[in-house]
Amino acid sequence: MKSTIKSVALAVAVVVPAISFAQPSNAPLTHTQVREQLIQLERAGYNPARKDNMYPADIQAAEARVAAKSEATGAASTGVG
Repeated sequence: MKSTIKSVALAVAVVVPAISFAQPSNAPLTHTQVREQLIQLERAGYNPARKDNMYPADIQAAEARVAAKSEATGAASTGVG
């Protein structure tokens, strides 16, 4: 009986920290992270100072280009994909 309790306690002690590390971070972005994202969007062709009627489309296109580049870079660096 005691060995069963010890086994269960040990299993819980091992599993709980693993689950807690798997949680996604919901922390807000830092100023530096926001600035880096803006720089990436500008390099992908987005101009925040431009006043045009295509606002949602132009930033979404830049975000898609950044995401595609990130996926290509990630797949190339890991060799998976």
